[in-house]
Amino acid sequence: MIFIGLGGNLSSWAGSPLQTCTAALSHLERGGVNILRCSYWYKTEPVPSSDQPWFVNAVAEVQTQHNPRELLHLLHSVEELFERERSTLNEARTLDLDLLAFHGLVWGPGESPPILPHPRLHMRAFVLLPMLDIAPEWRHPVLGETTREMSQRLASDHKVLRLC
Repeated sequence: MIFIGLGGNLSSWAGSPLQTCTAALSHLERGGVNILRCSYWYKTEPVPSSDQPWFVNAVAEVQTQHNPRELLHLLHSVEELFERERSTLNEARTLDLDLLAFHGLVWGPGESPPILPHPRLHMRAFVLLPMLDIAPEWRHPVLGETTREMSQRLASDHKVLRLC
């Protein structure tokens, strides 16, 4: 299974963060990524907490012939298309596309990008709660826990609201 996290909290040329994320899915399909399932959309508090706008987030299960590096390159290209700027860590952004997991591969920080599975996937309500919609029994290849089990360990102070 391949999972991509989608998010954004600034408008782009495509419109609101939700419209931007939805348009990004279409561009991924044009780039050879088949969207199998997409979670509901969620409105989430910024992590770490800040005064920037709340995010819109979802997780998609995808299928592709791209290898992980090619897929990561495509994700970054689509982010750039939607005017994503990378100047400061955790800044507000039009689009954030994260490669969360790729067929159970485990690649560490010493290897070429991407790190797989995403190193903070298990700590993020804005990832785990959308993943519950589409893959509650998916098992983290390092921790051995399911999405459901990881989500039950989340701190209760994470603010996440289901949109649609």
